[in-house]
Amino acid sequence: MNPEELVDLERIEYDACTDWYRAAPAAIVEAYGIEVTDVAGASCLGCRHIEPAMIFRRAFGVGVGRSARESELDALLAYIRSRGECYAVPVAPAAQPADLPRWLEARGFERGYAWMKFSRSLDARPDSATDLLVRTVDAEDGIAFGEIVTQVFKLPSSIVPWLASLPGRPGWICTMAFDGRRPVAAGAAFVRGDYAWLGLGGTLASHRRHGAQNALIAHRLQEAASRGASLAVTETGERLPDLPSNSYRNILRAGFEERYLRQNYESPAAD
Repeated sequence: MNPEELVDLERIEYDACTDWYRAAPAAIVEAYGIEVTDVAGASCLGCRHIEPAMIFRRAFGVGVGRSARESELDALLAYIRSRGECYAVPVAPAAQPADLPRWLEARGFERGYAWMKFSRSLDARPDSATDLLVRTVDAEDGIAFGEIVTQVFKLPSSIVPWLASLPGRPGWICTMAFDGRRPVAAGAAFVRGDYAWLGLGGTLASHRRHGAQNALIAHRLQEAASRGASLAVTETGERLPDLPSNSYRNILRAGFEERYLRQNYESPAAD
């Protein structure tokens, strides 16, 4: 993969996550220390007390777009230590320099659960079938959207208002599936220019095997294409023998292709 392509595939995810953090209501910012801070060539997303770090506390962009310097990594590590919690540094295969993983490990970082990055063209919509009603939602359904996502991912119910800020927000496509009037599944997409990032997809246990996620993916892809995007990007945890891979299968079924495995390096435990 050439460096320019890596930047594009990584950048849309960075942009989506950064915009989500900037959407946090003031009360959530205060309660959880939500912050986006540029440090030594990286963008650090900060969020206290919510796990896992590889989602809620990440240093994006290290070695992406330009070669990182060892002195910059030391400055980044100093910042991470000042926050008092563990952070994750995602490192894509083409990140530079090639010594970056070795530098992280020498500073006590450990290899965590890796993520597979996927992409697909938006030339055609994937096939999907469901007995549920699927539609794009706006701010009126924000709380219901937030409740589904927090329940599915076992997140604190106190951050429902944070997730509720996304439906209707510029750049975002938030979708839900309904059994009658009851919301049972959700998923989001963020569109910027030619790229769309898909995330936050999940279905309540009571309504799995109804085709909800396949339909939600198809709906988001169609809506992203209508907003001018030509390539969709997403990611999920790597396939391992002892872990479920429903999300991985749904992504492949929707026509996405595996692009690369991105390692997550986790910082030493905070003092």
